[in-house]
Amino acid sequence: MNPFSFDVDAGNFQQIVLEGSMKAPVLVDFWAEWCGPCKMLKPVLEKLAEEYQGKFILAKVNTELHQELASQFGIRGIPNVKAFYRGQLVDEFSGALPEASVREFLDRIIPSPADDLRVQAAQQRDNGDLAAALQTLAEASRLDAGNEDVRLDAAEILTELNDLDEAQRLLDSLSPLKRMDDRAQQLEARLNFARGGKTGDDLAALEQAIQANPDDMDSRLNLANALIARGQYAPGMDALLDMIQRDRTWNEEAARKTLLSVFSLLGSDPLVSQYRRKLASALNA
Repeated sequence: MNPFSFDVDAGNFQQIVLEGSMKAPVLVDFWAEWCGPCKMLKPVLEKLAEEYQGKFILAKVNTELHQELASQFGIRGIPNVKAFYRGQLVDEFSGALPEASVREFLDRIIPSPADDLRVQAAQQRDNGDLAAALQTLAEASRLDAGNEDVRLDAAEILTELNDLDEAQRLLDSLSPLKRMDDRAQQLEARLNFARGGKTGDDLAALEQAIQANPDDMDSRLNLANALIARGQYAPGMDALLDMIQRDRTWNEEAARKTLLSVFSLLGSDPLVSQYRRKLASALNA
């Protein structure tokens, strides 16, 4: 008797699937006796439910006996497996996947033991306690060494602390697929700006250098990088636009290229559309 696998009907669906998913993910396997692929997938799911020991619950719905449930969830072909977590449908697949693929599916939906610690670290970060946030993430990493989101969280905080080498090391440790993630690419851009900027004490010196020599484009670019690295995006982009208006071709259009990198860094931030219009005006002036 598998304590993590249940036959489900309309009478117990609410309790086993929706309420049960508040504690752990629930996989609902829609199947039928006449379905050959169902007979291949079902024992794989039952075996994994036993192996995972409650990390997920398997709920089996015989679509021939419980057509109302199949209709409710739009089942057109079987086997169809739907994953519920915290009362919501979070993922699904169709067909008799091999065991390795089912394991990959489970890895995506089963919450990491580090997730609660990531939430705690985010709260500490929001409160300005970056050192405590890093300690919490270190504990999360010990619980789940393969969790790349933990490493990305830590890399972002290290960038804020200006520990750029360690932040880059964590970023470099991510898988190629994870490095394509928007957040990872934005962090890469942010690290580049941080390396191009100066320390906080140098901002005043850069501004003084520009006042003394308005044509000092190197200082202007360093100032823009420093502002952007500190999250002062509008002033930094204003500095780049000023450079474009002064000499758009300087250093192989470095100011324009840098501004485009800021757009990539900010993603869907409303500032992007605003400054794209400003850039177009500057280039057409």
